[in-house]
Amino acid sequence: MVSRRRLIAWSLLSTPQVALLLSPLGCSDDNNSGDETEFSILPELLPPDNNGVMLLSGFSSRIVAKSGEMPSNNSSYVWHKSPDGGAIFPTYNNDWIYVSNSEEADNLGGVGALRFDSFGNLIDAYEILSNTNRNCAGGATPWGTWLSCEEIELGNVWECDPLGNETAEVLPALGSFAHEAIAVDDNLDIYLTEDRSDGGFYKYVSSDKSRDKPDLHNGTLYIASKSGNRISWEIVPDPSATSLETRYQVNSSEPFNGGEGIAYEDRTINFVTKGDNKVWAYNIDSQEIEVIYNAADYSNPVLTGVDNVAIAPNGNLLVAEDGGNLQLVLLSSSGEPYPIIQLIGHDQSEITGPAFSPDGNKLYFSSQDGTSGEPDGGITFEITGNFSELP
Repeated sequence: MVSRRRLIAWSLLSTPQVALLLSPLGCSDDNNSGDETEFSILPELLPPDNNGVMLLSGFSSRIVAKSGEMPSNNSSYVWHKSPDGGAIFPTYNNDWIYVSNSEEADNLGGVGALRFDSFGNLIDAYEILSNTNRNCAGGATPWGTWLSCEEIELGNVWECDPLGNETAEVLPALGSFAHEAIAVDDNLDIYLTEDRSDGGFYKYVSSDKSRDKPDLHNGTLYIASKSGNRISWEIVPDPSATSLETRYQVNSSEPFNGGEGIAYEDRTINFVTKGDNKVWAYNIDSQEIEVIYNAADYSNPVLTGVDNVAIAPNGNLLVAEDGGNLQLVLLSSSGEPYPIIQLIGHDQSEITGPAFSPDGNKLYFSSQDGTSGEPDGGITFEITGNFSELP
């Protein structure tokens, strides 16, 4: 489930922006899940700033890239359309790199990268994958690469070098299906979601983990079956899906309604299903799974359109909305949602690719279609503030 780290009181934030509420969701106690909330005060978002971003007091925003424009004077790279899943990678000299997928079709997708120096200045922009399709989300690996996922039938996973020094490599062993996102646990097993209404929840176990990274070409792909609240893992007979789609190859496999973002923390895999607005927690050790947030439990839910996710500096889960109020919403350790950012004027867009800088004081994400609602209107933001003080 969501990390149980001790929460820092909201009172650390400036008190003028704190509103007393009976319920963190703004609805009556009769309509909530029955759990006691951990907070009786909820900081209010300020009016939108000059970039159309509503923030908590003490936070600021800037735009670091726009689709169709060159983000850096040091590069001729034009920022891609439809920016989607992303991640941050620290470098040896305290720079960091933000990678971002492009969810364009017709072999126009791929991955772009923004490089920042140790002071947070944008110093370079470049491409690390091209000529792929609907690169939606993906996941960072502990060995320092980005796994970019194609969300098409028979889509592939591509391993990319954030520095752009190595050619991206396709990984057929991770299955051919409508990939959404990936998380890697501390045993170097890889968990994968599938963005279909009856999508699978998958696990890839490498046959060789003896080196600095697991062998991603030789291993076993499993799909989850569910009995009560317990998961069992069944071998996918044909990961390449040459005759039958992977989610239909095991009769006992459990369908998940629109698998989206996934993240690993504290022996727990959290993932979301957008089709039914649920957030799930799978405990690797007990093999038990539970729903930690369900929008249907509330008459007026704060969090809907659950999509990309990230682990916040305090270990709790951050969820980006595709729809809803276009918010980034933090889940407390009890599963209660608290909006920390909202976009205004982006009604035909979605929030994608949340990722934190190595020091935890900057958050990067994109509005996939911006204020225009068109693929060439994507905007990538940087938010600065003390995210460690959030619940």
